[in-house]
Amino acid sequence: MTYTADYLINCRKTKWNSSQNIEFDNKFRKAVANELLKNRDLLDEVKKNPEKLIQLFFVVVNKEQRTVPFFFNNIQEDFILRLKKAINDYNNGTIRDISLLVLKGRQLGFTTLITAYQLACTILNKNFQGFTVADDKSNTEAIFQNKAKFPYNQLPEILQPTEKFNSKNELLFEKLNSSWAINTATKNMGRSRTINFLHGSECAFWKDGIAITQAGLGEALTKNCIKIYESTANGFNDFQKMWKSKRYINCFYEWWLTSEYRISFETDEIKQEFINNINTKDEWIYTRLRWLRDIKKLDLEQLYWYYNKFQDYIDKELIKQEYPCTPEEAFLNTGKCYFDKEKIILRLAELEGTKPLKVGYFDYIEKVEKAKDGSEYITIENIKFVDDPNGCVQIYEDVKDKEPYVIGGDTAGDGSDYFTGHVINNITGKQVAKLKQKFNEVEYTKQIYCLGMYYNTALIGLETNFSTYPTNKLDELKYPKLYIRKKEDEYTEKLEKRLGFKTTSITRPLILANLQAIILEEIEKIVDIETLEECLSFIKNEKGRPEAEQGEHDDLVMALAITYYIREQQIFKKIENYSNNRNMVRDDFAVKTNVYSRDDDFGSYIEVI
Repeated sequence: MTYTADYLINCRKTKWNSSQNIEFDNKFRKAVANELLKNRDLLDEVKKNPEKLIQLFFVVVNKEQRTVPFFFNNIQEDFILRLKKAINDYNNGTIRDISLLVLKGRQLGFTTLITAYQLACTILNKNFQGFTVADDKSNTEAIFQNKAKFPYNQLPEILQPTEKFNSKNELLFEKLNSSWAINTATKNMGRSRTINFLHGSECAFWKDGIAITQAGLGEALTKNCIKIYESTANGFNDFQKMWKSKRYINCFYEWWLTSEYRISFETDEIKQEFINNINTKDEWIYTRLRWLRDIKKLDLEQLYWYYNKFQDYIDKELIKQEYPCTPEEAFLNTGKCYFDKEKIILRLAELEGTKPLKVGYFDYIEKVEKAKDGSEYITIENIKFVDDPNGCVQIYEDVKDKEPYVIGGDTAGDGSDYFTGHVINNITGKQVAKLKQKFNEVEYTKQIYCLGMYYNTALIGLETNFSTYPTNKLDELKYPKLYIRKKEDEYTEKLEKRLGFKTTSITRPLILANLQAIILEEIEKIVDIETLEECLSFIKNEKGRPEAEQGEHDDLVMALAITYYIREQQIFKKIENYSNNRNMVRDDFAVKTNVYSRDDDFGSYIEVI
């Protein structure tokens, strides 16, 4: 009979489930080891898939302090699939780097799995150099002794390669010239090594931070090095920045994916009381339990486990870090979030996996026209939306006939890199589109113009603190509906109209408080994930001033705050005479300028304050 690794793994599982006897398992492993060394096809299969060596031969000590076979749980199985896909994608040239970030709750078995995987690679390959970096000395020693040395010593002897040395933190196999070593994270460790597999264990807790420790590795990492950074969260630090950068393969695993995280009720009375409390009480924990039950579909025994874990903490907030339900709540802000953090976290979970209806940019034709007095002016015509996954415009809900829209924008300046804008339906208040563009002020203005025309000549109000160019240019282009503020003339003491929104010490608290209320009471109106993520890092600093967390951006936050604030200058009902005033073809969206004259009454009749 020709044996495959999967067949033998299933045999080992079946025999273990029926016997639960580690001595019987040892005999089985010795027999399989003999088969492995004489069966070339089986050996080739295992060499190509190091994880199969683990489930064929490795043992671990479980939480009950029993020595048991190392069979993957659901989370470990999923991670191995992600790792293998990343390796294949790299080999096929579809990704440039093999770097995975694992954000997890406590005790999910990642350090055990990754250590075992490196050990398997060390045994199966020549010239393999694996390296693990732990957060402190005690964990360094524990990982080496319990998760590497113990499984290695329990292998059938014929699978243990010839050792050059076996020290307190390294295994080096002489004939294979392969090694696996571990060290505590410092800025100077690893410089003299060549590393083709790096495992960063609990990297969010490295004393010197990830950036400095990475720099300490210098040129040690090979071009094809597999890099896995895994950790529970530890606030807004290097690990959080890496996660948010989206330059890595992000892997988040919820606590409930582990089947053992559940407990039975002591009595039926306790169970019924627990159910009643979930249904009737408003404390945070019961609100969370209702969400886990109704949205995530967890069963009562899982909910009861989470509830008891919550009760065990003196600092109740730790439950969010140690057993996070979403990636966002895992990272605790160093300051106080200005907006309702819980609402945002749950909304982000609801939006997980959602995508815009379309992404792209507006194409158009610029024409030079002559006025009656002989002067020249520019018009923008033949506007078309072009689908492009890298475009600056994301549309979540397409324009609806006769419905009024509002666009608010924040221009780059004062250290900000981005020009941003949001579109809301002024009847529903729902966010329907977003514009985000880096640096280019001229093109930003033209895209805003096109976006406004696309959405039924929406009311546009752009921030003018750092540049008046976009607003002035829109006026030159005769955009028909611009937000107007009032300013007192210094000489005549008369009120004069000014275009655009001015952020001042008076208006800034007003627009932010308004957005704060919307997030608290109507967060379902916000549909863009990136905007909500910015809201999470928008905090009150030590002086109580709302602002972006250090190193974060608030361009989308401020643009949305402006959008909701200026909507009073747009009507709140359908534009019944709209179809008589427009000249557009909706199939390919060809729009000509000057659809409305400045004399149109809607959007300007409300008194400006």
